[in-house]
Amino acid sequence: MAQATLSMRVDDNLKKNFDIICDDFGFTSTAAITVFMKTVVRERRIPFEIKASSREQINKDAWDAFMEMRSQAAAAGAQDMSLEEINAEIRKARNEK
Repeated sequence: MAQATLSMRVDDNLKKNFDIICDDFGFTSTAAITVFMKTVVRERRIPFEIKASSREQINKDAWDAFMEMRSQAAAAGAQDMSLEEINAEIRKARNEK
């Protein structure tokens, strides 16, 4: 079977981390990419889900996170504190260390 060269540019940290994980699996990065390519060709699909969150989901997630922070603030008795009061608490905590 004739061989072809695949050359591509990726972020240096991404490649280093990919190489480390491939090594943990006992693969070279070339072998891992080859397995990926063979799977795509054999199954005629990307072998994992590629999905972008909808704007509605992002907004819901942000709202849920905000409500969780409010709940935690209420549990800690900080829900009705002003910014100045919160900053004073932070300064006090830092000075006590």
